[in-house]
Amino acid sequence: MREVICIVCPKGCHLHVSQNAETGEYEVRGATCDRGMDYGINEVTNPVRVLTSTVKVAGSNLVRCPVRTNGSIPKGKIFDCMEEINRVLLEAPVQVGDVVIADIAGTGIELIATRSVDAV
Repeated sequence: MREVICIVCPKGCHLHVSQNAETGEYEVRGATCDRGMDYGINEVTNPVRVLTSTVKVAGSNLVRCPVRTNGSIPKGKIFDCMEEINRVLLEAPVQVGDVVIADIAGTGIELIATRSVDAV
């Protein structure tokens, strides 16, 4: 059995996720909604996260630009993604939604800018 705190809503339900040895199906106790049930099973079988960070920017008054993935990536790929992010140097100007890295760490997910950055 694994214990997980649900992050789908502000309630923060304490979930207990176990797998039935005979059927292989997962059982979630402690969830107060269906979204929590799904979250508990996904967190145990295939945990994913949206990654947010910043990248360096040249040619602007701002030195960093906030970025995020445009979808969820496998939790096990976060460090690989951060290695790629740390090598990026954007040249201003940057627009919200610009693709910073396409297919980050082979996930099929894009890293996008979440703020416009003007050039000086």
